[in-house]
Amino acid sequence: MRTALIIGGGLVLLGICVLLGRWLGGTGSIGLAVKLFIPLWLALAAFNMWFGVARAGYSFMEELPIFLVIFAIPAIAAAWLWWRQA
Repeated sequence: MRTALIIGGGLVLLGICVLLGRWLGGTGSIGLAVKLFIPLWLALAAFNMWFGVARAGYSFMEELPIFLVIFAIPAIAAAWLWWRQA
């Protein structure tokens, strides 16, 4: 359940980045917003992985597949938006 909530949060953050990009510069800035989203989301997903290893007691190898899923779903959605907009 926590994984689904984090993925949902990533999709909401992507939506905020896209809306912010449209508000600041029109449709051409959506690509920039998506480019900024991906490293931001990578950092947040990595923090979540660190939290799982350091605080929750999971091993790195137990957390790695979860990290990949948490990062990949919103990042693929961002890449799709970038491709669709171009």
